Amino acid sequence: MHPDIPESPDMPDPRESSPIGSADARSERIRRLSEKARALPRVPGVYLMKDSAGTVLYIGKALCLPDRVSSYFVASADLGGRKQPMLDVVTDFDVLECEAEWEALLLESRLVKDIHPRFNELLRDDKTFPYLAVTMRDEFPGVYVTRNPADERFVGARIFGPFTSVHALRSAVTFMQRVFQYRTCELDIKSDDPANRRFRPCLLHSIGQCTAPCANLVGKERYRGDIDRFLRFLGSKRSALTRELQAEMEKASEERRFEDAAVLRDQIHALSKLDDRETRSGEEYDWQPEITIFAGDPTVGTRSLQRTLGLDRPIRCMEAIDIAHLGGAETVGSKVCFIDGRPFKDAYRRYRIESAQNDDYRSMREVVSRRYREAGEGAEIFPDVILVDGGLGQLHAALEAFESLDVQPPMVISLAKKEELIYVQRESEPIRLARNNAGLRLCQSIRDEAHRFAQHYHHILRRKRTFGEDG
Repeated sequence: MHPDIPESPDMPDPRESSPIGSADARSERIRRLSEKARALPRVPGVYLMKDSAGTVLYIGKALCLPDRVSSYFVASADLGGRKQPMLDVVTDFDVLECEAEWEALLLESRLVKDIHPRFNELLRDDKTFPYLAVTMRDEFPGVYVTRNPADERFVGARIFGPFTSVHALRSAVTFMQRVFQYRTCELDIKSDDPANRRFRPCLLHSIGQCTAPCANLVGKERYRGDIDRFLRFLGSKRSALTRELQAEMEKASEERRFEDAAVLRDQIHALSKLDDRETRSGEEYDWQPEITIFAGDPTVGTRSLQRTLGLDRPIRCMEAIDIAHLGGAETVGSKVCFIDGRPFKDAYRRYRIESAQNDDYRSMREVVSRRYREAGEGAEIFPDVILVDGGLGQLHAALEAFESLDVQPPMVISLAKKEELIYVQRESEPIRLARNNAGLRLCQSIRDEAHRFAQHYHHILRRKRTFGEDG
């Protein structure tokens, strides 16, 4: 995957050199480069800007090569203070076609680290950039995005990077997890831990993105095989790895290792469907399209809410709780779940309240206690964010239920109707967001879905009581 590209020698900074030729010559050069860029194939890839000596000045990635590369050579192009002078010295460019945007992301990182182009300053200044770490010393290695690869927890880990975009890297990790099903949790997992037998894996196992070594649902050898294939994948093209896996699957089948062959078959199938865009999500999971449309772009929503709440880690799993009753009769509770900003119906739950009836706060405490008891005992993983429907009173009721648990949730919030204020645990003042804020819209959609689900159950029970229906 590494092209034969000369390394950049030590020479004066090209921004300090004189522009090439006259204004007319510059205009003709930019026109020629623009035409070449527009003729590129409409595929993802990496582009390498060069000067007249063939020295690589800048390396970038693109989801669509002609769109991205040609944007450098339009009259209104504003590349910023760092890259704008490059237009005075760039005379040509090369491109390397890739099969997907995440492949371009990995290739860009490797080339920048190997070649050190002068205009890729961002990877050489004092800022911290994201890395990908695979903790090979762990019995069950985890895959993590980190800005501090020198941290002691990553001693002995395989480190990849640096990368220019943490959001692109996190997206790539999520997409590849659909194939190789590695863990991204912070658990210290040992195969001989007796607690594994009663541990409830997180929802990533339910949606086929983790093989759940935390619950002894995968053996050490098979898990290591998945990690080894993932590492090979990082250094090769998707098509090349697919051919390798096909040969391994046929060999396993000939040797009558049918379980291994089935795992490889599933990975080959997942690789064939792997896509950087979320267009295939509807095929893979039981999402509700009307909710997805209301929430807007789920990725934008989760990122916006992460920033609003000041969370260090991305929001993958979000759950919401609501209470429904009519004059205290047939009080019920609901719990709905969103994965990556989209509803996941397999994790929906409903609760019939027996002890509280016409007391919303007691009902909230009961539902929270029943839902998160196992997580509080360390036998399950909490979602990243728990949202309760209501204002400060409902939030305090939920927090009171959590106080009795040994393990505390990472983040609990409530969303009040009408004013749509977000109350946050341990914060005295609510957060007021603009009505079109993507994070608020995500909270509204999961709150409304919890309300719909609770009301549906409440109506079922009322019909059963009134008409003797079987619901």
